[in-house]
Amino acid sequence: MKLRQLVLAASVVAAAASSALVSTAAYAQAKEQFFPVLPYRTGAYAPNGVPWANGYADYLKLINARDGGINGVKITFEECDTAYATDRGVECYERLKGKAQGGIFQPLSTGITFALTEKAPADKNPLITGGYGRSESSDGGVFKWNFPLMGTYWSGADIIMQHLTKKENGNLKGKKIALVYHDSPYGKEPIPLLQERAKMQGYDLQLLPVTAPGVEQKATWLQIRQSRPDYVLLWGWGVMNSAALKEAVATGYPRDKMYGVWWSAAEPDVKDVGEAAKGYSGLVATGPGGKVLEDIKKHVHDKKQGTGPADEVGTTLYNRGLVSAALAVEGVRAAQERFGKGKVVNGDQIRWGLENLNMDDKALKKLGLDTVMKPLSTSCLDHEGSRTARLHTWDGKKWNYSSDWIEADTSIIKPLVKQFADKYAAEKKLTRRTPADCQS
Repeated sequence: MKLRQLVLAASVVAAAASSALVSTAAYAQAKEQFFPVLPYRTGAYAPNGVPWANGYADYLKLINARDGGINGVKITFEECDTAYATDRGVECYERLKGKAQGGIFQPLSTGITFALTEKAPADKNPLITGGYGRSESSDGGVFKWNFPLMGTYWSGADIIMQHLTKKENGNLKGKKIALVYHDSPYGKEPIPLLQERAKMQGYDLQLLPVTAPGVEQKATWLQIRQSRPDYVLLWGWGVMNSAALKEAVATGYPRDKMYGVWWSAAEPDVKDVGEAAKGYSGLVATGPGGKVLEDIKKHVHDKKQGTGPADEVGTTLYNRGLVSAALAVEGVRAAQERFGKGKVVNGDQIRWGLENLNMDDKALKKLGLDTVMKPLSTSCLDHEGSRTARLHTWDGKKWNYSSDWIEADTSIIKPLVKQFADKYAAEKKLTRRTPADCQS
């Protein structure tokens, strides 16, 4: 009998201890905002994916180390490597989505974005697709959960074409423009905008798809050697970019006639080509650094907490990852402003925060971000927030800014956005959001 009483007593104590642990764990979890991360540190695109992922992780670490979290709410995050494959991206999404009551997903892949666009609304998980994804998803009236912040591919293509138009004294009529693009949803995205401008400006558009991963391009550049376009636009990723530059060298195509999107104009794209890539230009939507990079070095890398090598801090893709993380953090902060500072916010609340961002000069300066990104503000209907970029040019050793900031021409883009968004809504049997829904 005594033995039974002892066993029962032990069970009660164990149960109480277990309950205390659960309560403590629940409390600890309640004060942590979980950020799922879908990078690719493996696969053919890893050389470009890694610096982005490192910048993203370092910024989240900075917010914890420097600020104590977001209004006291510590950030936790977990990576799931997609290798840039759509099926793996969906698997990672499914694996991580249950770790928070709605989390911000950044797929870093247009293909994965297309797949997750179908899943996010039911799960109430916002998607930040900064500088990629579906261009028509800037229309928040149809795409409630997608946020192509800082520019879509239509914005990027328009900015390049504005630059080329200026170079040609306002007249591109009769010019030949070749688009060498990754044969995937990503590479195909700029085509509608370029076709629309071709109708307006009278240039001849040549479409040259390259099979992933893009190592083999000899046939493509044989076509370029034969047609001799006035300009080549490069919409590549990873090894495809350096392969294109090497083929341009081999076929004698001038690099100063080549212009890449922001995913085709970073250090990994030109370092193996070196001097031979001199004159090549591409878009960049971020600035060189400043206080936020000093803070990352001080609070993260100097304390041996850096995600990657310290000399990577401040490079083009690292800065892009850093800014992508900042956009997510500020979406949570904006949500807290409405739903309670110091609280963990859910997916629906974060979605509201992301479409009510007001990252003006003052806010950016306070965060130390004023030198790495331009001001950005969103609304229920505008999920892009800002659509500016500039060109930088490779001098054989480093990138140098070679244009002023250029804003995409919304008079051309808006009709395209509405056309494609309306088509998507009709296909999916969606109705546009009402003013009341915009306030929710």
